[in-house]
Amino acid sequence: MPEALVQRPRVRPRTRNRYGRAAAYLFVGSGALLMVLPFLAALFNSLKSHAQYIEVPPVILPDPPQWSNYSEVWDRAPFGTYALNSFVIATAATVGNVLSSAMVGHALARMRLPARGALLTAALGTLMLPTVVTIIPSFLMFREFGWLDTFLPLIVPFWLATPFGIFLMRQSFLAIPQDFQEAATLDGAGPWRIFTRIHLPLVKPALATLSVFTFMASWGAVLEPTVYLTSPDKLTLPLGVMGLRGQFVGNDQLVTAAALMSLVPILVLFVVAQRYFVRGAMSAGVKG
Repeated sequence: MPEALVQRPRVRPRTRNRYGRAAAYLFVGSGALLMVLPFLAALFNSLKSHAQYIEVPPVILPDPPQWSNYSEVWDRAPFGTYALNSFVIATAATVGNVLSSAMVGHALARMRLPARGALLTAALGTLMLPTVVTIIPSFLMFREFGWLDTFLPLIVPFWLATPFGIFLMRQSFLAIPQDFQEAATLDGAGPWRIFTRIHLPLVKPALATLSVFTFMASWGAVLEPTVYLTSPDKLTLPLGVMGLRGQFVGNDQLVTAAALMSLVPILVLFVVAQRYFVRGAMSAGVKG
């Protein structure tokens, strides 16, 4: 039979879609596995005895798991005090940043302000300034205020809104149709009532996203607490975990256990706000 008359079977579109979806799942799954491997390695190391931790070649799975490492960390170090300090600072900073950034973002998105474009550009321009550039002027200012060795330098700046929070909330408010505001204005609602009763409930995903980012940034901060805090009973959890290396000399598995314990609040917060987190991250890209 001539070759030209031979009909090759065509690949159905459904089959191509199935292969493409399988390739996408394989790619995403491989990336997720690469992200999880360091966490699993740290988890296994935290459950090892000291002999297993330093064994060469390294032992992958602890045998048997030393769950007592976590209780030993809690008993031998003021881990609860460190965690409470970090929780108070991170919670207060999160509440302040969400409220202030929402108000500033709403004003830049919905109110007719003079030079609001220039104000937004100036706010976003501060993102290019690294923390090490502003840490010394901030230290001198807070020293004059008498705030050193207190939680105030770690909380108050978040109550003045952050550039990322302003941008995220502004983009979220711009995505709301103008009809809602016009209808509320016709009913006699003022700017504050429109903000609190109409617009703010519609941007819950963005609020959750900003809450997660702010809590994570405040919880894991190292530079600012190192500069402003000196008393041992006021140290945050990252500083406490760093100091445990000197206390647990020759017991690195305990330091690893302490580091994992410090991640628990972040993981819980992300799991609780995951649905809103993804929606809020997508809404940030809406162009007004």
